[in-house]
Amino acid sequence: MKFKMQNKQNQLIEKISVKHLVVGVDIAQQLHVARAVNFRGIVVGDPLTFKNNEEGFACLLTWIKNLQRLNNLDEAIVGMEPTGHYWINLSKWLLKKDIDVVTVNPHLVKRNKENRDNTQSKSDKKDALVIADMVKNGYYSEVRYSSETFEKLRVLMSNRDVVVKRLVSSINQLNRWVDIVFPELRQVFKDITAKGAIATLRLFPSPMDLEIMQTHEVITGWKSVMKRQPGLKKALLLLQLAKKSIGTRQALDAYKFHLTQLLEEYDLAVLQLDRVEEQVKSALNEIPFAKKLLTIKGISEISLAGILGEAGDLSGFSHGNSLLRHAGLHLAEASSGKWKGQIVISKRGRSRLRRFLYLATMSLVMNNPEFQAIHAHNVKVKKIKKMKSIMKLIGKLARVFVGIARRNESYCPDKLQTFSPLAA
Repeated sequence: MKFKMQNKQNQLIEKISVKHLVVGVDIAQQLHVARAVNFRGIVVGDPLTFKNNEEGFACLLTWIKNLQRLNNLDEAIVGMEPTGHYWINLSKWLLKKDIDVVTVNPHLVKRNKENRDNTQSKSDKKDALVIADMVKNGYYSEVRYSSETFEKLRVLMSNRDVVVKRLVSSINQLNRWVDIVFPELRQVFKDITAKGAIATLRLFPSPMDLEIMQTHEVITGWKSVMKRQPGLKKALLLLQLAKKSIGTRQALDAYKFHLTQLLEEYDLAVLQLDRVEEQVKSALNEIPFAKKLLTIKGISEISLAGILGEAGDLSGFSHGNSLLRHAGLHLAEASSGKWKGQIVISKRGRSRLRRFLYLATMSLVMNNPEFQAIHAHNVKVKKIKKMKSIMKLIGKLARVFVGIARRNESYCPDKLQTFSPLAA
């Protein structure tokens, strides 16, 4: 069965009935603004400004109930922009009160601002009215509320991204420090983050410290902090390079103090990364179909956690194409008459989900025989560019993931279209 987005759009429009009060909320950090219209777009009631707390939320609910009673409307639907994290508490609070909550794309809100008054003016009250109009016209997305396990994955993976950025930053600063003080260290240890290189920076970071040392002293120092340490050859090379180092010899006390702080930051980032990845793996074990997805050769726990954390329960998607649309990986075309524009990826969706789907597909192309065969066939037989083939394989991966989650079945390589090496 082919997935048609037109059918989904029709369902969103049909959901708004003559008995609906359509509310648009402009989200901010402290004060929100709400406007309401009926199913035809006629403004109902006065604007409401309410605080981002329990009292403000209760005031919004009372305002909605009064408008429903005065206009003989039985249903209510509230639309809002997913602005940062400020909308989350309000949406969950309304959900507990049995009020439907949907989101609208901020980019579309900006494009629809001139529909009402044909001016480019902007205000919170106008934005709230534009959001209400968009919901009335079906230009909204239903909020996908995740269970606690999937939300836990999302929070953990977001935390992991922050830790990884700090780790990369500390490594870059360590490389800068080595370039200034002891650039010859790279001739002994190619990777500055190798255990031997880190141990050397801890024990005797500057060339001047090594000039007065003997080979056995260097090896003894390594043994004090490492179970498996570099050998005699590296110790000799390190001492030889230290004697003719071109590194700076000024303000060494300040440089050593800086290095101590950099190593503390590096150690903390490594420790936190290990801890958060342990939590991620523990959360994955709570998801029934996660183990079946991990049986696919080339899928790592981290990439799967990133996909599930951003997408939520994959069994809730009707088709793999809806997962691609959620990630912003669906195609967009601009053409008119005889002119045919270039087809591009829309990128209107979750950027982190796009990243993890791409990384997972690249891992499959490198490690999975079935995906390797399809990629080779696309490139060598169909003459498709490599990146376009990767994009096609992302779509196939999305359909495989959604199919396994919906039917709760194991991964079957035979169901993928494979090609023999001769055909490829």
